[in-house]
This record gives sequence, structure tokens and C-alpha cells, in this order.
Amino acid sequence: MNKKIAAFGEVMMRLEAPNHELLTQANTLNYSFSGTGTNITAALARLGYSSYLVSTLPNNPIGDAAISYIHKLGISSQFINRAGNYIGMYFLENGFGWRPSRVTYSNRRESSFNTAADELYEFGHIAKIMDIVHFCGITLAMNDSVRKQMITFASHVKRNGGTVVFDCNYRPALWGENGYKDAKSHYEEILHLADVVMMNEKDAMFILDMKTEKIKREDQLTELIPNIYNKYNIPLIAGTQRTIKQDHTHSIRGFVYKNNTMTFSNTHTFPVLDRIGSGDAFTSGIIYGICEGFSIEKTVDFATAACILAHTIKGDTPMSTKMDIIKAMTYAASDVER
Repeated sequence: MNKKIAAFGEVMMRLEAPNHELLTQANTLNYSFSGTGTNITAALARLGYSSYLVSTLPNNPIGDAAISYIHKLGISSQFINRAGNYIGMYFLENGFGWRPSRVTYSNRRESSFNTAADELYEFGHIAKIMDIVHFCGITLAMNDSVRKQMITFASHVKRNGGTVVFDCNYRPALWGENGYKDAKSHYEEILHLADVVMMNEKDAMFILDMKTEKIKREDQLTELIPNIYNKYNIPLIAGTQRTIKQDHTHSIRGFVYKNNTMTFSNTHTFPVLDRIGSGDAFTSGIIYGICEGFSIEKTVDFATAACILAHTIKGDTPMSTKMDIIKAMTYAASDVER
């Protein structure tokens, strides 16, 4: 059965300074539309699933452009409302060498999504249709109204027997100075509803204030993730551990914790073209593995390969096909395909 998958979240406009320029240098900006929900549903649409965004976009030409872009990605806009005048934006300066990439948010609080009235959404109806719904911590960071909508929607999904996927996606710039303290209770509320959670040991320590005396990251992970698994009764927890090396290559290892067992992928090292959206590629790979009935080992390997491939593609949105990912898993990709 072709499962129906939705994501609740904001569609954002990405404005990118070209050629690794700073905003203070650039005279032009390249724009596209993204957001965690957009990335997840686009990736799963490309992998063959019916994907929907549940969101609100401005009722003006900017909203029209976003809808057009979403349709190109294979995402249904059936549950996207049109109201308000603004879209959230972020400005991207791509790093190089020792200079890291930088994201600057703009217009988030006033966006159509973040000011949408509760009555615009038919969460009960949508929850009856969907098999899986994705939520993320970026949405959770916005305001009390959006948080209420998120919990309401997740509760409907849960009551209807659907799968609630939650990605911690903590962003310090969105939560403010006392962010971890302010975020904890909101994260705990959604964790009690979640069936699949994307997180790692840093989320456990900083967001949930869980303690460990371990020093090595792997040791911290293998101690804390089982504690979260049991405390919040979460059937599956997955995530990645990233290391950035002195030559600016990145190393990634994925993991899945299920049935009291931790399963790791191999560690892979690679150069990076565009990092943004790679975590969403990993999440989409985990969801795909669950939908396809993959073994845990194959699921984590598939998700990790999807994540790595996303680093090789310009833009936020994962664009790899199933065949691309399978080739990456088996190291069968050639230098040139003819």
C-alpha cells in the first residue's frame, strides 16, 4: 500500500549569496523555497510516496511562487492554506575553509504560517487520511499558538493510529538566550506523543537536561538514548553523529535504537558541497525504511547514504532517487555514468 505522508511546518524562502560571497559583497541573491517539512515530503515523493504539506502561505504572488515550487517537487498542496501577507525567509552565506556557512533568519514571527488562526486547519480530518505525519523542533520554537496547533495535530494522528515522527532540530537562534530551559517542557510534550524521534546525545544533554559522566560521544549516546527510549516510551530513536575534520571534510555515522538495541552504520568521510537539508535527507531515509519494511541495519544504512548524498547536491531539498541511494550504499557509483 502506498502510504500517505504529511509534514506540518513552515515553507521558507531561501535567499543565497552566490559564489561563496558574503551578504556584504553580493549584488544578487538566488531564491528557492524550503523548510524541514518541504524537504522531508519532497524526498519521500521522489522515493515514490504520496506526500503532503500542512501549512499556510501568503495569499499573494510570493505564495503563488512557493506553491509552484512545491508542485515541481512532487508535493501535494491540498492542505496548504492561503492567508496573510508574509513568508519566513533565511539568508545563506556559504562558508569556505575556516569560515563557516551562516544562516540569518528574517520575517519568521510575522509569516503566514506563524500567524495562522487555528480554524484554518482541519487537523482531525487530515489525521484520518495520513499514515505518517512529521513534526520538527523548528516549528516548536515559533510561538504558543503554533505549539498548540502542533500538539493538537499530533494528538489527532495518535488517536487515529498514525505514526508521529518528531525531529528535535533545535535552533539556538530561534529559542533565544534561555533557550534550552524554555524549550524543555515543550519538547517533552511532543516526545510523549512520538513514535519515531530524530535526536542524538547533544539533544539529550542540552534540551532534556539528562546527565552523564561519559566523555566520548559514543559512550554518551549509548548511555542516554536508552534512557530517553524508556522514559518517554518511544518505539524508535534515530540520528547521526557528525565530525568535522581539519581538512574540512565531514564524517557521518547514523544510528537507530529499537528493541533495546543500538545499531550503527559505518562511518563515512566526504567533502561537502551544501550541508543544509542533509539531516532531513537522513530522516526521510528512516521513514522510507520503515515504510518499506527494511531491517534496522538496512534502514540506518539507507538513511545514512541518503544523508551523505544530500551534501553533494546544491540546495536544501534532497533530490536523490532510490537507485542513487542504493548505489551509494554499495559503493557502486562510477566516475561518469554514460
